[in-house]
Amino acid sequence: MTILERCAYLKGLAEGLDLHSDKPETKLLLAMLDAINAIAEEVQSNTDNIGELSEYAEELDHDLGDVESYVFECDDDDDDCCCDDDDDDWDCDDCDMEDCDGCDCCDDGDEDYYEAECPHCGETVCFDSDIDPEDMVCPACNKKFSDAD
Repeated sequence: MTILERCAYLKGLAEGLDLHSDKPETKLLLAMLDAINAIAEEVQSNTDNIGELSEYAEELDHDLGDVESYVFECDDDDDDCCCDDDDDDWDCDDCDMEDCDGCDCCDDGDEDYYEAECPHCGETVCFDSDIDPEDMVCPACNKKFSDAD
């Protein structure tokens, strides 16, 4: 039973009591039922709007996925794609980043990639050769490699 149906049920019960409309208690009860009905209608309207917005957000998410695939040249069915949906870091499941110079997903042909183990947390990080090792920050623990003890 929806909230609007429950309000209609309560209103029907009140009408079935054959209350005298001249009594203050009856006026209060009827005013409360009207207020509850107005709240129920607003809740139903908000629920409908939320449903529509959720569907729209799903469509936008799907369209954004298409744009990302086009821009980053990734294919959802491509096992070699190293774009990680959870964050902006590179993640290579194909080679587990143990041998990044030999895998297609970490080699675009123009730049060399290397790997290093974070001295703080032990995370293996794949990085571009243009990055100064003094400036490297671990994406897992957010600490600079140069700050190691």
